[in-house]
Amino acid sequence: MKTEINSKEAFELESSSSPALLLYFYNDSCAPCVALRPKVEAMMSEEFPLMKYSYINAALFPELSASNGVFASPTIVVMFDGKESFRVSKYVSIGELSDRIKRYYDLIFS
Repeated sequence: MKTEINSKEAFELESSSSPALLLYFYNDSCAPCVALRPKVEAMMSEEFPLMKYSYINAALFPELSASNGVFASPTIVVMFDGKESFRVSKYVSIGELSDRIKRYYDLIFS
């Protein structure tokens, strides 16, 4: 399930209520962010259908980005059981991202 987070309250609710969550911090003026987004969406819907994923526009909500230690776009933060498991920034390989998520995803949903 895909959502857009636009407040600290929405972020806290989403991160605390989701057993598995991918956060995609982006900026509309960032070419890699725009190019990567459909690939991440396809990966999530095909490989991880039970995992939620949310988008945060770092340019519009810099306080959300800064409070999460995100200072580059794109940044993907993967959380399981309300805790950050790992993050990747800037140059993201979909294959490597998928492999890393799969390890945790299989433990939670299998």
